[in-house]
Formats: sequence, C-alpha cells, structure tokens
Amino acid sequence: MTTSELKDFLDEKVLQYNQPNFIENDPIQIPHRFTQKEDIEIAGFLTATIAWGNRKSIINNATRILQLMDHAPYDFVMHHSKADLEACATFVHRTFNGEDLKYFIKALQNLYNSYENLESVFAQHATASSLQLAIHEFKKQFFELPHPLRTQKHISDPMKQSAAKRINMFLRWMVRNDTAGVDFGLWKSLRPAQLSCPLDVHTGNVGRKLNLLRRKQNDAKALKELDASLRKMDPKDPVKYDFALFGLGVHEGF
Repeated sequence: MTTSELKDFLDEKVLQYNQPNFIENDPIQIPHRFTQKEDIEIAGFLTATIAWGNRKSIINNATRILQLMDHAPYDFVMHHSKADLEACATFVHRTFNGEDLKYFIKALQNLYNSYENLESVFAQHATASSLQLAIHEFKKQFFELPHPLRTQKHISDPMKQSAAKRINMFLRWMVRNDTAGVDFGLWKSLRPAQLSCPLDVHTGNVGRKLNLLRRKQNDAKALKELDASLRKMDPKDPVKYDFALFGLGVHEGF
C-alpha cells in the first residue's frame, strides 16, 4: 500500500467511526451527559483517568463517580463537604480507589481556584507542536497538595517515557472539534495539531501492521514515532486517525 493509498484508506475509516453512534459504547458518553463546560471537563477528566480495562466497566464506574458527585461534578468539586468526600471512600475501579478519588477531587478544586479552568493549566506549557510537556507540568501542579504517594501513578508522565494514553485521550476530547459531535472542541486556546494519539494496545498493534510505527513498546518514544506518521497524513488534525486505528483494532480485528 502506497502512502497515498494508506491515507485514503485511513481517511475512509475515520469517516466510518468518527460518527455520533461511536458515543453510545465509548467512555466519552460520560462527559456528553453535560452541557456546562466545567462539568464536561471534570466528568471527562475523571472518566479518562479510569479508562483502562473493559469499556462497559469503565462506563459503569464513571457513572458511579457521577452518582457520588450528585450528577453535578463542578458544583461538587467546588463546594463538597468533608462528609461528601468521605462518601467517595468506597469507590473502586481496578487500582484506582476511594483515597485516589478523594485526592483527585481536592486537587481539581485547587486547580479551579488557582486557574479558573483546566484549559489554562495545559495551555501555559503547551509548545507549538506538542502537549506532552504540558502534561508533565500539569501533573506537577495537580499533585502540589499533600497526597498519598500511590495516587501519583494515576496520571502518567511523558517525561518519564509514558505514552500517557488516558490523558492524551482526555485532551483529544477537549481540544479536537469534529463535525460529528463526538469530540467536544471546548478548549479554543489549544489546537488539534498539538495533540498526540492515545496510544494503547489496539492503536499500537494496528499502527505497526500499517507500518506507521515500528517500536514494539507502547511508550513515549513509540508515541512520538506514531505522531510523526500521522502528522504526515494530516498535520492539522493528526489524532482523527485514532478513530481509524481504534476501530480497525476493536471492531474489525485488523
């Protein structure tokens, strides 16, 4: 397959999978339950944080988080009581537990009090072509309050060679705008060209089969390699191909 043929093939798959019906079986359905920007941000961030494993389990447990937050994420983050926070102690999703959730809520409150919105936290350290440094700096700011050491593992750091799949997915949701209404495009100070593909086992395997990626590990170096390949096909919106790679891997067993 030539480069031009590969681009045409993947563009076709983007159109096939970047559709409204994608939402109903994907964790992105959780922030789509809200209309206020801050509610979407918080619901999206917490959902992306627990987005590993079975998608049905992710959706069910993200729904459980919303129940604990009285289906008002921003109001809960900003005005929760100690008793409200303690009610979160029973939450568990794989290795993300109630202690982690309690800290995440306090950290989000701290960021909103300091920066007004999450967008500005990422925007201040964004480079012209990447948000990976911004993720690194965001993690430092997120954990500036006293916290359980174990909780740090729930936000990946690209500067420590992580592909940071979940937070890159969250950034895709917030920054990328599409005509199908799947990704939100809420954050106008950042551009889709700065985004990196959420690299997981599915996108990695399909990327290797299509010679978009050669490195075997799904780490920061692999992400950089995949990003370079996708930017050659569409420098303005490279992560639209996440839909194609994911769809080929999950739905077509490519």
